[in-house]
Amino acid sequence: MLQISNTVSILENEIQISAVRSQGAGGQNVNKVATAIHLRFDIKASSLPERYKNRLLSLSDHRITQEGVIIIKAQESRSQLENRQEALMRLQELIKSAVAVPKKRFKSKPTRSSQRKRLDSKTKRGQIKAMRRKVMD
Repeated sequence: MLQISNTVSILENEIQISAVRSQGAGGQNVNKVATAIHLRFDIKASSLPERYKNRLLSLSDHRITQEGVIIIKAQESRSQLENRQEALMRLQELIKSAVAVPKKRFKSKPTRSSQRKRLDSKTKRGQIKAMRRKVMD
């Protein structure tokens, strides 16, 4: 079971994990050993609460397909077990981040003193530039 929060978890049979060959340059094992992990998780068919499903499906993440399937590929490590753990951790983080409600932003105004300082510096800069001009008699 993959624990998402205190009350929400995903069963192992809802996650499809397959081992494939890693991409890129490799050593002697590159053509023999399947160490990369492809993880597939169907959001719509899962046992997640509806709130989680809706938030995940509304995300515009390249890892989520049009059909609502999360696809994660982990191939950083040379160990299949480590890549499997990395893929599960990424899935867990993705689901947690989708459910986290962002803080509401409040409009802020610059303080009066900061406005005054800005205007004073503009005036001073203008005076410096005025001193560079030609003197007219």
